[in-house]
Amino acid sequence: MAPLFPAAPALSMSAHRPFTPRRLYPVAAFVGGFLWDALTLGQRVKPLDFWRLGAYLAGAALLLYWLAWRRDRFIHPPEPSPTYRGRWQQIRWIAPYLLLQFFFGGLFSALFILYVKSAGHLPAWLAAGFLALLLVANEFWRDRYGRRFTLNWCLFALCAILFMNFALPHALGTLDTRWFHVSTALGLGLAQLLYWLAPGSPGRIRPAWGVAFCLLLAWHLDMVAPVPLVNKASAVGQDFVQEKGEYQLLVEPAPAWQFWRTQAETLHLPPKGRLYGISAVFAPKGVSAPLEHRWLYQPPGGSWSTVRQIRFTVQGGRKEGFRGYSYVNDPAPGEWRLVVTTQEGQTITSLDFSVAPGLPANPELRRY
Repeated sequence: MAPLFPAAPALSMSAHRPFTPRRLYPVAAFVGGFLWDALTLGQRVKPLDFWRLGAYLAGAALLLYWLAWRRDRFIHPPEPSPTYRGRWQQIRWIAPYLLLQFFFGGLFSALFILYVKSAGHLPAWLAAGFLALLLVANEFWRDRYGRRFTLNWCLFALCAILFMNFALPHALGTLDTRWFHVSTALGLGLAQLLYWLAPGSPGRIRPAWGVAFCLLLAWHLDMVAPVPLVNKASAVGQDFVQEKGEYQLLVEPAPAWQFWRTQAETLHLPPKGRLYGISAVFAPKGVSAPLEHRWLYQPPGGSWSTVRQIRFTVQGGRKEGFRGYSYVNDPAPGEWRLVVTTQEGQTITSLDFSVAPGLPANPELRRY
């Protein structure tokens, strides 16, 4: 059988095409599409966004079926020809791969934005980084989509599972853990059904099952961000006041050179003082989620232990996020951590800090 993508003739240095602005169009389209998703997704997801991502997934499914049908009929790529008809035949042959690349790229871009905005600790950021790698790799895998159907099934299963993981909580208005398992099964089921329906069932589907297993394992290892929840604000401080629907907290600011921190690494607390923790978590309208504040303490030379757990329920729809607060009385000096999680244990955000005796240095009154 003739190769799906005939090798291009070698070019000498003298025949190398000069640089033109037109060669930057694919890069500009890639960057522009990514920035558009970054600005429009993640904070307030609209029904139109679900329809768009669903259309990408459906388009990828149709193209995979078409490519399997073409492969099953032993249809070979056209021979290279300098004529207009020959070039048109080449375009028709390669167009499905370009569209498949576009659909996968659109899904990876949107899902990366959605998951990275929900990530609040290192393991979840690493998992989101894997999506970023796939987003970049997709720009170089167009030729592989025609040769390795096993890769196609794996990528389609991954996109379908992650899309279902995000869409199902919106549809049901809940973030119960069992729905993560159900949505994972639905996404894998779509890939399996498409594999069965595809003429000749090219490639192997078992690696797609491995993708689903890895996602479930990552979920139980707290590596999957709890989409669609987004941490909007979190802080630890003193002298908490709640009045007229506004939270006020006295916070020690971080030094100017620690630009990545919103407050000081060491908090000073007078004897018998009380330490408050505040969080604001965004959830889409109609979605409710039971959350927890977990206060963890690590004594010098010891290990982390949970000191206190406070439960409350997020009600979606508030642009600035649903706020919750908790406190610990007279915390011991040492290392502390405030973790905001779902009640199933998925981390939304985590604040690490030290507690030392004394008065706050340059305290700021902040409103939430």
